[in-house]
Amino acid sequence: MVKIGNVLYHNRNWLFPIVYLFLFIPFTQVFEHPNTAMIIGFIVAIIGQATRIATIGLVYIIRGGKNRRVYAEDLVTTGIFAHCRNPLYVGNILMLAGLGIASNSLLFMAVIIPAFLFIYQAIVRAEEDFLSNKFGKGFDEYTKDVNRWLPSLKGLGNTLSSMDFKWNRVIIKEYNTTFIWLLGGLGVLYMHFYRNPALYNIAEHKVFFIAAFIAIVAFYFIARYLKKAKIIVSD
Repeated sequence: MVKIGNVLYHNRNWLFPIVYLFLFIPFTQVFEHPNTAMIIGFIVAIIGQATRIATIGLVYIIRGGKNRRVYAEDLVTTGIFAHCRNPLYVGNILMLAGLGIASNSLLFMAVIIPAFLFIYQAIVRAEEDFLSNKFGKGFDEYTKDVNRWLPSLKGLGNTLSSMDFKWNRVIIKEYNTTFIWLLGGLGVLYMHFYRNPALYNIAEHKVFFIAAFIAIVAFYFIARYLKKAKIIVSD
């Protein structure tokens, strides 16, 4: 599992966009009405985004590894990491699962989401192998107190109130992920309008889709400019 995780970690930059493409493959629907799928799915995705924002806003952590390999300078155990060992991945899973539910695709829910869970399980096992070798007893003690996946809500209020939340860090570190899932969500919404003309009048909502697309793209480039120009800094 650790070897598989290292391979998946090395190739995850192109692997995950491919997963997104499956959102738009026509397949058997799960919910009778698309609205049900979209309401449930987008709520789940928003919870995932909120989880990532809370995690990044409270604690700085170096993400992305080093030279596309698992890497960490420090063992981060504060903030949301005191309640779950992989809150960012939990957020990713919720966002993708939410989009999968919103797409109303049985293929995505029955095949892609389980495959996505396996990918993250393998990656986490590779990361934990690295952390155990580097931090030894400190990491072992951490794993005894904090769940790998299921967040503990005990003391969460104290965690949120006792630490400084940094929106600058959230914007700089999270704008790309937010851009991708929002664009995916808009695509899913458009897909339902396009495939269900008896339910939705796409012509009447053309302005909304154009405005939403422009707003999402503008958000991405503004955040990117603020980061590159160092107008806002993380830490």
